[in-house]
Amino acid sequence: MSYFYWIAGTLLALAWFSRIVDAALGMPSVADISRPEWDRNPVSPAGNPRVSIIVPARNEEDSIEQVLKTLLALDYGNYEVIAVDDRSTDRTGEILEEIFQKYQAAPPFAKFEGWDSKHPTLRVIHHCDLPPRWLGKTHAMWTAAKQATGEWLLFTDADVLFKPDSLRRALTYAEAVHADHLVLFPRMIMKQPGEYMMIAFFQSMFLYGHRPWKVADPSTDDHMGVGAFNLVRRSVYEAVGTYEALRMEVLDDMKLGKVVKKAGFRQRNVFGGDLISIRWARGAMGVVNNLTKNFFAILSFQWWRTVISALGMAFLNLGPFLGVFLAPGWARLPYAVALGSMLLIYVGMSAYSDVPSYYFLLHPVSTSLFVYTLLRSMALTLWNDGIEWRGTKYRLDELRKGLV
Repeated sequence: MSYFYWIAGTLLALAWFSRIVDAALGMPSVADISRPEWDRNPVSPAGNPRVSIIVPARNEEDSIEQVLKTLLALDYGNYEVIAVDDRSTDRTGEILEEIFQKYQAAPPFAKFEGWDSKHPTLRVIHHCDLPPRWLGKTHAMWTAAKQATGEWLLFTDADVLFKPDSLRRALTYAEAVHADHLVLFPRMIMKQPGEYMMIAFFQSMFLYGHRPWKVADPSTDDHMGVGAFNLVRRSVYEAVGTYEALRMEVLDDMKLGKVVKKAGFRQRNVFGGDLISIRWARGAMGVVNNLTKNFFAILSFQWWRTVISALGMAFLNLGPFLGVFLAPGWARLPYAVALGSMLLIYVGMSAYSDVPSYYFLLHPVSTSLFVYTLLRSMALTLWNDGIEWRGTKYRLDELRKGLV
């Protein structure tokens, strides 16, 4: 029996220790554009390249006005904002129209409710219907991009808050390193212990599985995409087939990063402190509900991969805690190494986020909730023969056909 403990413990120790070593060596290479050296204007052959910021919104009446105010107050001098009301059933469309009318009526070069109207152009698009074989969000971004005039396209969400210098710093970095696609990680606004606990686990698994420090390496398959900030050259966006190629992708943000990386274009991801921020969920169950839509899609809607992943997640994350108590004698050692490595990942993450490292103690609780979420996502999708997203039902067969 002790051999079993030694084998399982050694596997866990290697899995966690190798990742902490890899992260310790790689993470310093991921730039932080909130640092002083990036507080300047972009330099490019095009001079001051134009940026089109695309904001799809469906039933976002609580956040859309504040989001647009932050976007219209950016300190970059050549950009436009295109907001898309995607069949909203609340006041989102009305609020967008009210903002548009007030903004258009503001005198040139005058401050208007905190907005600097001399810089951006604001356009509002209303969608009343959704064509077949399209997700609402991908269709909204695709139609907005067709009307965009920028050399760069920035796809963001309708609940992301921007600081004035966020776009300028991001574009400065992108032009300096000749990136074709840039992802800026948002600061997570967390107010409840359950949010801290769940987001800490999510970040640890994200770090474990996606290796941000490898994204810039063209020899790896590691790629990145974040719905809060996907900045891509228009020529590259068109070269990979636009959002029409991702029309039925639930994970459209990550899949955009995937097709860009696989096509051989230069991809970068960066930290930025609080340059952009988002309240992603409210409470632990808010995270569960948000991820229920996505988790089965991550595993390509395959039940066997989902079951294996759930078992693997449980073993990887609960095994070290159980083994350090249950294993006999020195067989506890590899489990202790795994736990120590896991703790160091939490310590490292606390330097880049607002999650205190002591949430490591709740890792078994968050693991159990994430395993539950994974299985729940599979069960509900199979039971309902699809997913319901923002009030629209998407059939499972169409989602599977649309996978990239």
